[in-house]
Amino acid sequence: MPTNLLRSRSSTGIARTPRVAEAGFPRSVLITAGRVTIRAEVLDTPTGRRLLAALPLYSTAETWGDCVHFEVPVETGRERGARINVTPGDIGFWSEHDRVIIAFGPTPISKRREIRLPSPCNMWARSVDDVSLLKAVRPGEKVSVTVAADQAATS
Repeated sequence: MPTNLLRSRSSTGIARTPRVAEAGFPRSVLITAGRVTIRAEVLDTPTGRRLLAALPLYSTAETWGDCVHFEVPVETGRERGARINVTPGDIGFWSEHDRVIIAFGPTPISKRREIRLPSPCNMWARSVDDVSLLKAVRPGEKVSVTVAADQAATS
């Protein structure tokens, strides 16, 4: 889908800052990779809505430096607010490869004191748990993304 259709704009045409999804929208998801589970709050972005619509998602983990990524059957374009530098806890979508990407430390292309992704990624969620736990995830381990139990009962 073309990027111009995915831009987050208000009625005045000014870009909005992504916010946590509003009531009626499942806000929490659980991301389980191997034996590690983290809870994340979904941002109200086009990518966040697309990924939520596709839940549950199942895949296989891959690692790259201090980063876990996995392919999902969701396609979307790059959003205007896509970022290449992130902070621990940011959960992105790598639109060129249809992958969820969670960086918790430096990647092979990071410079000093930064976490650099392979290319700009759409931010679609923010972890509320310590993402450094993902350091225990090994390539080939199973990954699932599901609506958190407390959200499943209300949605």
